[in-house]
Amino acid sequence: MRKEFAAKGRAGARRGGAVTALDGIDLEIADGEFFVLVGPSGCGKSTLLDLLGGLARPTTGRILVDGRPVTGPGLDRGIVFQQYALLPWRTAQGNVEFGLEATGVPRRQRPARAREFLALVGLRGFEDRHPHELSGGMRQRVAIARSLAYDPGVLLMDEPFAALDAQTRESLQDELLRIWQRTGKTVVFITHGIDEAVHLGQRVAVMSSRPGRVKRIVPIALDSRTGTDDLRSSPEFARHRHEIWSLLRDEVARAQELEKEEVSA
Repeated sequence: MRKEFAAKGRAGARRGGAVTALDGIDLEIADGEFFVLVGPSGCGKSTLLDLLGGLARPTTGRILVDGRPVTGPGLDRGIVFQQYALLPWRTAQGNVEFGLEATGVPRRQRPARAREFLALVGLRGFEDRHPHELSGGMRQRVAIARSLAYDPGVLLMDEPFAALDAQTRESLQDELLRIWQRTGKTVVFITHGIDEAVHLGQRVAVMSSRPGRVKRIVPIALDSRTGTDDLRSSPEFARHRHEIWSLLRDEVARAQELEKEEVSA
């Protein structure tokens, strides 16, 4: 699969030609897998997620979900972005119900299902709070509940914890793993963080600098991530982290050089 964009000048006007964001992407993600994409800034990770979500179309190639081509957004895929995108005038429950309303769930069923999924993400008792009354981590939990409530088969997550502090981020990583194991969803998760990639992913795809390609897919062999032991301090975790950083180091340097060239152009 390949994705190109029209090249633009400094003022945003088209200058002719095309920029290749992604090239030669060939991935197969198993049903129920937790799959993580990690790569340098500008490598096309978010573009790839947009393609999977049907928010953009590939220039060449195609995307299949359960054997069916992706031609646009669909209820079989839920998307969680870095920004929570909650409606500020609605409560936590109202935000989840809004997602159900948009997907055609009957009115009578919405309150109970919204409460069920808020409880799943650890927000029982916060149903009547508005977004401004919730912490950043809680708001992201509401966004996850909203995406899960209409039961998509695939959950697409674009750096959902990037704006959170370190303690909240690690807590939500553990919570997300618990939810994944309980629901059996297929999760495609994008991150800049190597530790986050190792902690969450069953497999981690390391992407190259632009044009983004899959440099290598690293299987992650760790014991149960939801146990009481701190896997982040284990030798296995350190070994996987070192392997991924070794693959990324040169790509990060290339991405920085490319950025300098574009700024000076």
